[in-house]
Amino acid sequence: MGRDTFDENPGSGDAEQREGEVSTSKPPRIVKADRRQLFWQPRDIEGLLPPEHRARAIWNFVDKLELRRFYDQIKARGSEPGQPATDPKILLVLWLYATSEGIGSAREVARLCQAHDAYRWICGGVSTNHHTLSDFRVDHAAALDELMTQILGVLLHQGLVQLKRLAQDGMRVRASAGASSFRREPSLKQCLARAGQQVKETKQAAEQPDCQRSARERAAAERAAREREERVGRALEELQKVRAAKYSKKDAAEARASTTDPEARVMKMADGGFRPAYNVQLATDVESRVIVGVDVSNVGSDQGQMTPMLEEIERRTGGKPDEYLVDGGFVKKESIESASAQGVTVYAPVPAPRVAGIDPHQPKEGDSAAISAWRQRMATDEAKTIYKNRAATAETVNADLRQWRGLDKITVRGKGKVLSIALWAAITYNVLRSIALSVA
Repeated sequence: MGRDTFDENPGSGDAEQREGEVSTSKPPRIVKADRRQLFWQPRDIEGLLPPEHRARAIWNFVDKLELRRFYDQIKARGSEPGQPATDPKILLVLWLYATSEGIGSAREVARLCQAHDAYRWICGGVSTNHHTLSDFRVDHAAALDELMTQILGVLLHQGLVQLKRLAQDGMRVRASAGASSFRREPSLKQCLARAGQQVKETKQAAEQPDCQRSARERAAAERAAREREERVGRALEELQKVRAAKYSKKDAAEARASTTDPEARVMKMADGGFRPAYNVQLATDVESRVIVGVDVSNVGSDQGQMTPMLEEIERRTGGKPDEYLVDGGFVKKESIESASAQGVTVYAPVPAPRVAGIDPHQPKEGDSAAISAWRQRMATDEAKTIYKNRAATAETVNADLRQWRGLDKITVRGKGKVLSIALWAAITYNVLRSIALSVA
């Protein structure tokens, strides 16, 4: 009997595969990952970054500056005992580069020093930690102030900044304090009493023989309690300043101060809300867009901030601008008269009159010569054209610092430390502008 057409070929078996098919009867042969194996890889730190990288440009810029004020604070000297300090230039460039990237966390910078080529290149094999980075950022206010002045001096000498026309604007920056930390005087006195009691209890607990905490934990607990007591004490002192500035005798009992950051004040923010903040003032050169003045105030209004900034500019640059552009919030007759007496021409909008039909640009009875000149000047087309430079300069620079240089929220406390953070942002911006202007 003949074999059926569909019968399998005798002797071929189930494992036989047709031409072009893949056999699945045996396990596949593959190369698997083995992450436990050790291997050597040559690393050239200098070759981590391309020649045009921003980190190299910042390092080369800083390398030409005088950094003696940073080195003067190092305690390890000669053959005296003590661990060598990290080169301040490394820490300075690390923070300048991190600020240029919008990074303001010391822990994040420390992590990037291990994980990112740019930060590893800046470190050059030197290890650092977030404690060192954090302390360096806020403990060198005087050196940062001098560095800001030195950079401006270089730019003035090169002719990149000429102080012909400047623009000033204020920026409310969220403070590191919650709204619930603001308390009236009776509540502050209760907090002070509780804080003092906590300090005593912490000391007594640390002296108990059965204390389970380590020496470091006991010291940290005592320090935290002591700092809390000091902050509440400063809040009571700041309360008197708040009363003198904002409240009448009748409403003095309503004055409040923060137990978290006593120098912070509740201010109206750009979105219309009210939150604890600081008022960061910046003056910018219109031509070069370089920041020539930095100041920090805990007054929510810009009125009266023009005169201190002109003094700040003269302190840093040795001169005053020919023309000065500010918005309506800065308008104060005394400030305009003071600027005019120093040879500074102010461009600011004239407030609208309260009574309809009155021309605000016409001199009024009692106006000084400086105020009359300002009113008439702002009615001209030339002045209106010049004034347009204010928003195009000051507001865009402020927005850059808020959006890209970490000035959207301050994580330190106290006006002095806030000024240090503002200086870091301004110095970083100026370094980047200087590099761009030099290339141009």
